[in-house]
Amino acid sequence: MNKDQTTFLMWPELNVNLTEEWRDAIIPFTIVDGEEVQSQCSRYKIDVVRNLSAQGYIPGREVNLTTLEQEGCLDGWNYSKEIYQSTIVTEWDLVCDNQWKVPFASSSLFVGYLIGSLVSGQLSDRFGRKKVVFMSLGVQCLSVLLQSFSHSWRMFCIMYLWVGASQISLYISAFVLGTEVLSKTMRVLFTTLGAFLFYCIGYMTLPWIAYGIREWRTLVAVLSTTSLINFPLWWFIPESPRWLMTQGRVKEAEAIVREAASKNKVQAPPVIFKESEELPLFKTYTMLDILKSKNLRCITLMCLLLWMAINIGYFGLSLNTSNLSGNPFVNCFLSATTEVPAYIVSTWLLKTCPRRVLLSLFLIIGGGVLLLIQFIPDTLHNVALALEMTGKFGFTMAFSIVYIYTAEIYPTVLRNIGMGMCSSAARVGSITAPYVIFLGTYNKVLPYILMGSLTIASSVVNLFLPETLHKDLPETVEQMQKCQGLCSGPKEEEMHNKCSNS
Repeated sequence: MNKDQTTFLMWPELNVNLTEEWRDAIIPFTIVDGEEVQSQCSRYKIDVVRNLSAQGYIPGREVNLTTLEQEGCLDGWNYSKEIYQSTIVTEWDLVCDNQWKVPFASSSLFVGYLIGSLVSGQLSDRFGRKKVVFMSLGVQCLSVLLQSFSHSWRMFCIMYLWVGASQISLYISAFVLGTEVLSKTMRVLFTTLGAFLFYCIGYMTLPWIAYGIREWRTLVAVLSTTSLINFPLWWFIPESPRWLMTQGRVKEAEAIVREAASKNKVQAPPVIFKESEELPLFKTYTMLDILKSKNLRCITLMCLLLWMAINIGYFGLSLNTSNLSGNPFVNCFLSATTEVPAYIVSTWLLKTCPRRVLLSLFLIIGGGVLLLIQFIPDTLHNVALALEMTGKFGFTMAFSIVYIYTAEIYPTVLRNIGMGMCSSAARVGSITAPYVIFLGTYNKVLPYILMGSLTIASSVVNLFLPETLHKDLPETVEQMQKCQGLCSGPKEEEMHNKCSNS
């Protein structure tokens, strides 16, 4: 919470006899962002000020205030309730010496994202996409509810970690489930309009709920109940037939496909899965399997770099975005609204355009903005704002493309693990970005040169990934390796050619 949203004063209802001059001067001035403002964390020592006031000295004329001893806010703080009735800042006085606890609380959410990204892939590949989706939904609902009853900042952070882990686990597992269940055409619609656009709608709805509920405990408790409406979907969402095939549960997979054909009024063939199409049974894959193949290592390394670069660039650009309005609710709504055109455009482009070209193009747009924006003079505010929105559009497009691109590259047996690893790299990027921004204290343009250069470099690396447009999702590691493109080594290319000829 920034200074504009929380005002805390040093001497609420001080029972001290002071002259009007000393009462106005008791708060020392400090420099914040180049401006001289009254300190919110210290005051001149009461005993000293009281004696000087009693002796009739005039502050600033007869007394040099800079020589007076200062002390902390021993009487506590008064908080403005103009925007919020209560927050975790006002609840536990997370100001001054405890101000570091506010960003740390946000970091606990990102750490939860990191843990959830790593664990969800393993659980989903072992127990099934559907089970992990609804298990994550339940954990999210419970952890958010418990967070509203936090009796301390420490408990709040612990619950926030569980919120982050369950949220990203739910998102990735649901994303993979939809990717594997739907057809090629519907897959694009689901991954853009279905997943990202509806996420954006929820994002736009949040500030209006918060506008009506200004007390943080009530707000969090209400938000926890929104997950309950999704539990009845258990009886409507099928398990992934592709995952069932990898587990040797062919009959269950056939039953799901026949039911889908019946609902779509399509006649299913007598034999849906031929014996030659059945996958190797009962092999459990882990992250270590990715290290066993040169092609898998190469592709995974490039995907990790892509996800990290996109996340660092997007987060860095967000930190630099101008304050569009003094109202935080309007800010949040406008920030979400700017992403809607990107998701709509990406849906149209992904149907016909190669993934590699699109992703590299929008990475160059986003990286170019990061390189240029710091050189725009402060007087050209509208130009800077237009560049910021263009950059955010580019990074939002890159996010929507890289999700479906990564899901199409990895085979069914490793898809959830691969997505989890890439999402973990994105979380590392989000944790790293604030420290990159901190370099701006030494050189204003250095953070943006680093982030822009990383983004441009990732656009070049992206060109070495295989193209997936109009190709079937790979089921096994062997099928994935047949379309590695520039990542394949000589021996593996020779093996692939032999397999193709046979």
